Amino acid sequence: MERRIFIRDFRLQVSIGIHDFERQGPQTVVVNVDLLLAPADKAHNDRIGNVLNYDTVHAGIAALAGSRHFNLQETLVDAILDFCLSQPGVIEARVSTEKPDVYKDCRVGYESVRRR
Repeated sequence: MERRIFIRDFRLQVSIGIHDFERQGPQTVVVNVDLLLAPADKAHNDRIGNVLNYDTVHAGIAALAGSRHFNLQETLVDAILDFCLSQPGVIEARVSTEKPDVYKDCRVGYESVRRR
């Protein structure tokens, strides 16, 4: 049995970009995270302490995104992957970011998958 948790369309204001105009203020970045979890070593028994709490993941991503300036989406994704894979029971993480305001006719982004 596979177990996953995910966060979709998490909109954050992030200091990101290499251009001077991008450094003038934060931009909207949309983050998507999909985490593959190891098989449960015990029953969850309907207790939050027995599962990976997505509040922890949500808060960690928000804190990370607001912690500094990122030149590249790739760097932000790598940092989110590091954070997600440090969580107990996570064996694989897929993270994508999008900058929805770069072009009027499409969305641009980056995605990476890493396994422990």
